[in-house]
Amino acid sequence: MLPDWLLTPPGSTIFIFCFSAIITLITSLANRILVDREQMNAWQREIRAWTADSKKAQRTGDKKLLAKVQKQKSQIMQLQGKVFKQSLKPMLVYFIPFMLLWQLFLIPLFGVGTMAYFPGLSGGYIELPLFMWYLVCSFASGTFISRALGIPMGTSGAPS
Repeated sequence: MLPDWLLTPPGSTIFIFCFSAIITLITSLANRILVDREQMNAWQREIRAWTADSKKAQRTGDKKLLAKVQKQKSQIMQLQGKVFKQSLKPMLVYFIPFMLLWQLFLIPLFGVGTMAYFPGLSGGYIELPLFMWYLVCSFASGTFISRALGIPMGTSGAPS
């Protein structure tokens, strides 16, 4: 299916990096398209303000503020639910295809053995299996892709 040089390091290492970057790009684009960032930010500001008021009311014992916070609690819980639903949208786009690719393509092709080597602190090398190397690549490429697309880090909806 793939040339032999792509099935062993360093070719396989580079292939996994490119694969993870593509998956991260798809996830980030889905996030950009499906999530209303301005609405999410407004909801999160409202939740943070309520949380600050709640902590202040508990800390100071202000009964008026505590009553106000209790009245708003159900509304804030609904907002938290909306934020959670919005963050799940991108995950629904990529999760099933990603799992299929992982199970039907990556593992059968590369196995779960050593994929990359990192220099260790004591002079030796640390062997990274496929899954760990994929995570390293995904986080590395995700940083650049998120910045390029103007998406704040940690808001992709799911690990890439």
